Amino acid sequence: MSDPIQEFHAPPPPSAPAPEQKAGRAAHLMPYGIGLFVIGLIVLILGIAKVVTGGVGTGAAFAFWGLLLFLGSFIPLPKTKGDEEPAMSGIAKLGSIFFEPTRVFRNLRAHPRWLAAFLTIAILNAIYAAAFVQRVTPTRITDFTMDKLESSPIKPPPDRMAEARDNLLQSMTQPIQRVQTAAKSFVGVFVFTALVAALCLLGVLAFGGRMNFWQTFAAVFYAYVPIAVVSKATSMLILYLKSPDDIHPVLDQETLLHYDNLGVLFSPADHPVLYVLGSVIGVLSFYGLWLRAKGLQHAGYKVSSGAAWGVAITLWVLALLLGMVFATLFSGFMS
Repeated sequence: MSDPIQEFHAPPPPSAPAPEQKAGRAAHLMPYGIGLFVIGLIVLILGIAKVVTGGVGTGAAFAFWGLLLFLGSFIPLPKTKGDEEPAMSGIAKLGSIFFEPTRVFRNLRAHPRWLAAFLTIAILNAIYAAAFVQRVTPTRITDFTMDKLESSPIKPPPDRMAEARDNLLQSMTQPIQRVQTAAKSFVGVFVFTALVAALCLLGVLAFGGRMNFWQTFAAVFYAYVPIAVVSKATSMLILYLKSPDDIHPVLDQETLLHYDNLGVLFSPADHPVLYVLGSVIGVLSFYGLWLRAKGLQHAGYKVSSGAAWGVAITLWVLALLLGMVFATLFSGFMS
């Protein structure tokens, strides 16, 4: 007969959570930063020496880009626990961001890689910009821009008007200048996204959340991918279906997709402020707002839904106010 009194065994202590691994720096960016800075410096010198036409602006842009990457190499990467899912490939993230955005943003929390999104957005912008110039023609764009510039608050001195006209026309006609314009657009995409990411990071911290800069940077990039793909693809289709005479030389340079928002209810020439206000009330605008909020919420360490939406809406309102100010100051360009 067995002893009814069983020996008591204390339950094993709960397993300790996996310790966070020490985060390193984004040191892999340093060689690229140095390389771009050197290339920019060389082009800048050649531009000053008038060996490369337009090289001053291009060289300065690339040198600045290289400096940003060099400084970014000192920013720590996010801490990890070692049990995260493997990093998704760039192709997988580009496809999943349309159907499984939450999964993509959660993967970016531990693996904030942004190159695929950056190249997608920058290449789409460059292709559409080149097609727009070819379709609308450099002469029409230059004549319209200079005519409006002459009556704007930033009108250059009379002796500079002719020079400005020649420079603008050459930037759209000379092959080397067109290549430089496309290259500078890559710099513009990177710098603009870095600025937006910095503002988002400050907003998240102000709302009490925890987020790494590279998490924010990658989330902002991938949140814009669906908007860029839909907008540029649709605009390319409209560009070749619509008569060039019906395309605005300034307003349509970014997109020809105007029927997804309330901007179509107002004339940009007669009501520029209402036109800008209506343009941000639309399907793509709200879709982008939702994606940014989801990105901040799921890509960060500890960001509540309320904080993510608060940051996204705040930046949306600031962008709207800034657009209304520019529309008021430069309403002539919208006529």
